[in-house]
Amino acid sequence: MNFHEYQAKQLFAEFGIAVPPGKVARTPAEAVEAARALGGEQWMVKAQIHAVGRGKSGGVKFCDSLDKVKAAATGMLGKNMETYQSGGRALPVNLVLVTEATDIAKELYLSVLVDRSEKAVTFIASARGGVDIEQVARETPDEIHTVTVNFTEGLQPYQCRELGFALGLNAKQVNQLSKIMLGLYKLFNAKDLSLVELNPLAIVASGDLAALDGKVNSDDNAEFRHKVWPRWSASRRKTRPRPKPRPSTSTT
Repeated sequence: MNFHEYQAKQLFAEFGIAVPPGKVARTPAEAVEAARALGGEQWMVKAQIHAVGRGKSGGVKFCDSLDKVKAAATGMLGKNMETYQSGGRALPVNLVLVTEATDIAKELYLSVLVDRSEKAVTFIASARGGVDIEQVARETPDEIHTVTVNFTEGLQPYQCRELGFALGLNAKQVNQLSKIMLGLYKLFNAKDLSLVELNPLAIVASGDLAALDGKVNSDDNAEFRHKVWPRWSASRRKTRPRPKPRPSTSTT
């Protein structure tokens, strides 16, 4: 099961991973109220669909006024959006996430998944965030760093520190990365997940790390162990395209 960005961020916050404040809206008026409640003068309006590449398809808008928040939400809600990862399908946008706009100093990439070849949970990281990680692997494979977690020992703090320094982080940021990685590892196991991806994991203007976007997939076989999953799954079905009816093959 795939999760919306706002659902992923709820999980991140639950496990102590810093995310920018945000609110979900179903109408342009709700989007304006969300921005007003968040405060500030700059916001991001983000279409909630199960595909990456929303920014290039008009699904992520920077807004510096409430009027622009309303216009951005109006341009997304009730529309269909196709991205390079949506498989040629236009996905319906029924929700938008309104968040505080954040000044980004640098974008990193961090994910955790099950490596079938190693039969272990593995972290993948790169100092080149904000782009497709497959592109980074093709162009500069030496910029991809991996951490394989021993099943019996679990993720160790020294592994987090080594990865942080390999990414060029300073001591404060390495400590923050360690907290994020340990939180992700707990989240991954506690919620029976198959993939968590932070892209970008950003270094913001203050020098701190924050998860500005997130992708989470769970193991469908474990859904019975998580009471909230059916409700979130219902939300997921509402934002998936209905299958086109097949033409009749009857000759009668």
